[in-house]
Amino acid sequence: MKNVLVVNYSQTGQLADVTAQVIAPLAAAGHKVHLETLVPETPFPWPWSLVDFVDVFAESVQLDAPPLKPLSIAPDAEFDLVILTYQVWYLSPALPIVAFLNSPQGRHLLKGKPVVTLVACRNMWLTAQKTMQRLIGEAGGELRDHIAFTDNAHALATLITTPRWVLTGKRDSFLGLPPAGVSRDDVRGASRFGHALADALDHDGEKTGKPMLTGLRAAPVNPRLAISEKAGHRAFRVWSKIIRSCGKRGQWRRRPILAIFTIYLIAMVFTVVPLSLLLQWLLSPLLKPRLARLRAELEQPSGAQEFNLNKYEQ
Repeated sequence: MKNVLVVNYSQTGQLADVTAQVIAPLAAAGHKVHLETLVPETPFPWPWSLVDFVDVFAESVQLDAPPLKPLSIAPDAEFDLVILTYQVWYLSPALPIVAFLNSPQGRHLLKGKPVVTLVACRNMWLTAQKTMQRLIGEAGGELRDHIAFTDNAHALATLITTPRWVLTGKRDSFLGLPPAGVSRDDVRGASRFGHALADALDHDGEKTGKPMLTGLRAAPVNPRLAISEKAGHRAFRVWSKIIRSCGKRGQWRRRPILAIFTIYLIAMVFTVVPLSLLLQWLLSPLLKPRLARLRAELEQPSGAQEFNLNKYEQ
């Protein structure tokens, strides 16, 4: 029997549902799983008001996370594997998981341990995952696998359904558009990763230094989004510094610059991003070799191949 720590923070319940699917096979195989749900000292709202949603932008990009309530993990607890599940806020890991990774206890728990990351989001997780990899490395952990779940609806549809979900809490079908978020089939399919991890732990796979989830379509990447994310994150860093120079989160003197940023954000989402993707599509014959290299690089360490699906899908 191995000890597995699973760290979770889910506002919508979607990430918690995916995490539960991964955990169940581990527990069924006899491994001891400790699920630690992060609780910020001051809870983040759900659904978000527009003001609160925009106001958390600068701190999210600058990774300035507020403190968490004490964890329920015993000080002397030791784990063989750590699974970190997280949401994406403004192309960055959500602040609660950042707070965990930057905390002394979080760093202690990760030091020298193999780590699996799991993200569930709309479609852009590459920049956030790069940040996660850096923070895990700084804590002394070793990133061994990454699993990504995204909303598979058309990107233009999610530009409507995702903000509606975030600002109203409603994720159902709307105006003929599909429900927001990761599909129910994909959530159920997450159990394949739990079965594969249980198998790996049974054979000391966590000690080999190699990925344990290859061949399971763990992290498919659209490399065109990587280019958009890179440009967006560069702009976000500039905006976040400007906003923070105008005041702290929650202060009224910050509201005027937040209003300007909101207009910028809406304009960027509905004009620059689609135009950028259209331009990349038009130039795809020229960009094809570069995009192929980018895809291969970004899908590491677990990849997007499917040669083990029949073995672990149940």
